[in-house]
Amino acid sequence: MARIVLKFGGTSVGDIDRIKNVARKVKAEVDAGHQVAVVVSAMSGVTNKLVEYCTSISPLHDAREYDAVVASGEQVTSGLTALALQELGIPARSWQGWQIAIRTDDVHAKARIGSIETEELERRLSTGEVAVVAGFQGVSPNGRITTLGRGGSDTSAVALAAALKADRCDIYTDVDGVYTTDPRIVSKARKLSKITYEEMLEMASLGAKVLQTRSVEMAMKHGVRVQVLSSFEKAAGSDLPGTLVVDEDEIVEQELVSGIAYSRDEAKITLIGVADRPGVAAGVFGPLADASVNVDMIVQNVSEDGASTDITFTVPKGDLERARNVLETARADLQYGRLLADSNVVKVSVIGVGMRSHAGVAQRMFRSLAEKGINIQVISTSEIKVSVLIAEEYTELALRALHTAYGLDAA
Repeated sequence: MARIVLKFGGTSVGDIDRIKNVARKVKAEVDAGHQVAVVVSAMSGVTNKLVEYCTSISPLHDAREYDAVVASGEQVTSGLTALALQELGIPARSWQGWQIAIRTDDVHAKARIGSIETEELERRLSTGEVAVVAGFQGVSPNGRITTLGRGGSDTSAVALAAALKADRCDIYTDVDGVYTTDPRIVSKARKLSKITYEEMLEMASLGAKVLQTRSVEMAMKHGVRVQVLSSFEKAAGSDLPGTLVVDEDEIVEQELVSGIAYSRDEAKITLIGVADRPGVAAGVFGPLADASVNVDMIVQNVSEDGASTDITFTVPKGDLERARNVLETARADLQYGRLLADSNVVKVSVIGVGMRSHAGVAQRMFRSLAEKGINIQVISTSEIKVSVLIAEEYTELALRALHTAYGLDAA
């Protein structure tokens, strides 16, 4: 007998038929003798509608009341799922974040979990009752409902699995696992049976939409084994049909590169002719930080005149105009010549813990892109990834070329 947490996203509970399908999947785990807690998101589209209600009444709304409204989507789903389980003869009840309690800080709309009180939940699980928990929500020190930010149900599930000391946390979604790259672009992409926390964290932060970044961070911190699998299909003859996200020690032979991620949510800014003196970088990036603009890739080089410098960096595409306004406002202080902005770029990254023990990974990437006539605009690296910025029009060509170059193509 195992204790497992099952999480179902918005598409998995998108209508009544799908909620009934979820109930059947949960029943199968109960029938196998497991103790089961279920975490559910709001039905697909519901949270967006609730957010729309809030902003239509007050664009600058009270975040505490915003949380009270948007958390209601998960309350509905948890109740419906409990009812569906009861119809199948499975004892079940719904739990809201404040009932457990999932205690958070008081940063409404993007709260962070501090602790989860599991004593009563564990008692119920030991009697065979299924706990259906509303994801995405908790309770503040002041007793107000809080929400964890978009995608927070993944974080709720992993946090609950850690608190319950669960054997596994299964994240059911609309894909059947983690692939070497986007299978919609690269037909030869392979589903991975296992991937390390670090690789998954890099993939999630670099554009892969399978898991939410905070949930992977929490799983890695607490050693929660996470499995990604589909709500809509099950591989024949496989007990674990999805992808397991595990500690590096569980993977005997590391691949050089495990996957290739890409992000279209990038924009490039270049400041030309910036004064070459100490403190200039702080002068550029300080105002951007104050405006809550996240800066990612950065490269600095000497200008053509040799007396000044050019600074190129990337920001989220949605923050491009805000970043431009901040820098133009500070132009007199920064004393740069021109500002160039380009939103038609994409960041492509190769990821793999095997890079730690192998040389030549970046060189293979650069050579493969050069052979396809793709110019690299910016480069950044970490211990287990190499990222490049290229023109957006070359996205598909780059992904296919790199997938083949690193031997990731399915046979």
